[in-house]
Amino acid sequence: MRGNFLAYIQQLEMLVFFSGYAPVNYFVRFLSRTVFFKAGRLANLVPLLPFAYALMGTLYFALQLLNLYPDYSVENIARRIEQPFLTIWSVVSMLFWIPTLPKRQVISILHSLLFFLLIVRDLFFQFTLSFRDRDILKNDMKIYTMSIFLHLAAVVLLAFFSYLLPLRKKSPAP
Repeated sequence: MRGNFLAYIQQLEMLVFFSGYAPVNYFVRFLSRTVFFKAGRLANLVPLLPFAYALMGTLYFALQLLNLYPDYSVENIARRIEQPFLTIWSVVSMLFWIPTLPKRQVISILHSLLFFLLIVRDLFFQFTLSFRDRDILKNDMKIYTMSIFLHLAAVVLLAFFSYLLPLRKKSPAP
């Protein structure tokens, strides 16, 4: 990493958009198995989870385009992106818009685990090594909480739209 502070900021951006997917996925799957949610429309949330992950990937890509504005040249991209592997890994999440990938939901969970492992890495360094910077741990926990709420909002938004679209198709034409 060339610039540690910029790399850390870019890592925080990725954590906001991707690290909260695994616990939200688990939470929604857990709720979908309960009797209360099996009977209602909320049981249909599980198939929406990879699309919510793709939505977060699309929003992350839009943020990156906004950060690179107005110069989208290859030189500027190479100069501004501090962690190219993680950035490419993040943008790959937009592939979950393709209808065949969300059918295998484990792929989206495995994809998001890399970002979850970044938080685990910071926890490991905090508690085992002489690296005792509590601000990094506090930032990670705030970002992780924000990411969970962001993913919950994405699932609710997609559920709202998936609820509206069938109603719109059923309404008679005037």
